[in-house]
Amino acid sequence: MRAVAGSTVVAMSRGYPFRVRLAPSPKRNLHNASMPAPTILACAVLACADLTPLTTFSKPDGAIKAMLAGVDAPCELVLLDRDAVELGRATAAPGEVDLAAIFPPLRDIARAVRVQAIVDGTAQGAPLLVIPLLPRPAIRTITDTRPDGTSKFTRVIGFGDELLDPSNAEHVKAKESWTKSDPTPRSGFRLARDFDVVFETTAGMMRFAMRPDEAPNSARNFVELADSGFYNGTLVHRIVPADRNGIPFVIQGGDPTGTGDGGPGYDLPLEPSKLAHDFGVLSMARSDWPDSAGSQWFVGLSRQATARLDGQYCAFGYAVKGADAIMRISDGEIADPATGRPKTPETVTRAFIVLAPAWTPGVGRPDVMVTRPAVNSKPVELDR
Repeated sequence: MRAVAGSTVVAMSRGYPFRVRLAPSPKRNLHNASMPAPTILACAVLACADLTPLTTFSKPDGAIKAMLAGVDAPCELVLLDRDAVELGRATAAPGEVDLAAIFPPLRDIARAVRVQAIVDGTAQGAPLLVIPLLPRPAIRTITDTRPDGTSKFTRVIGFGDELLDPSNAEHVKAKESWTKSDPTPRSGFRLARDFDVVFETTAGMMRFAMRPDEAPNSARNFVELADSGFYNGTLVHRIVPADRNGIPFVIQGGDPTGTGDGGPGYDLPLEPSKLAHDFGVLSMARSDWPDSAGSQWFVGLSRQATARLDGQYCAFGYAVKGADAIMRISDGEIADPATGRPKTPETVTRAFIVLAPAWTPGVGRPDVMVTRPAVNSKPVELDR
């Protein structure tokens, strides 16, 4: 089918749809007689539906206001949970929208949800995040012993009144001494645009999707640091291509000093994320104390080696592009096996944020978490 001047069509850019309007070519006259006949149509990109926050923070019973732009007629808004399950649907006109008024279920959400614009049956524009303001449940820890049989470390065994592993008899025994956790009242809601983070590195590009439904504060911190330029020029200062069993483990960066000891000057509480560590999963590095994360991040290289990190470290995102870059970094030659310091560290030359793609109800994002590429070489065993 041939498009005609004045019509609107859907085109694709980097796998995502956008609308274009085809405009007629100008007519020839005495001053442009050499111009070809008006058979070629020019096009201009039109703004897709765009949801932006009007109120960053809202009280528990207050309005949650957003601006709907980029459309010239009413369209549908859908409320989606983390699995893209539809929680509500409403029609909204362009302009100011009170999301709390059109979506009563918002008042009771326990984790971040997304509001997505649907125009002519197609999801358009980045979704808007609605995040409940809830304090972290009390963290429960014990002092445990590492596999070497001598060195001690702080193990997280639960949050609030719940154990991470209810089948562990030692942890069940420790729970008997817990005092009942304080209630976690809802202080209101935070409204934010849904952003991805892109790392341009000397090993290639990596793009990360955020999981604010699992770790809203860690995700926000990462986005803000990337957007501020904090990660520009930082090194991937640690590579552990294999754990003590020869299984691919992690790559790590985010330290402005490049030593492995630096950070942003503040600490983040460990959030009880249930996002499973795996190849491409993005998580916060920390010292022994659970609430000591700041800016340092790591990316998992396999589920088999990183499963033990679940609950101990906060996973808050995952790579949707850049599997080859992750592998190139992990293949770097190690200068110091004790610290994982590479001989020639790769560099995050630039980090920045981009709007996340539209979420389709029942489907979610149009992309998925990267998978580990097939490799022929056996991982090098490290004594760790």
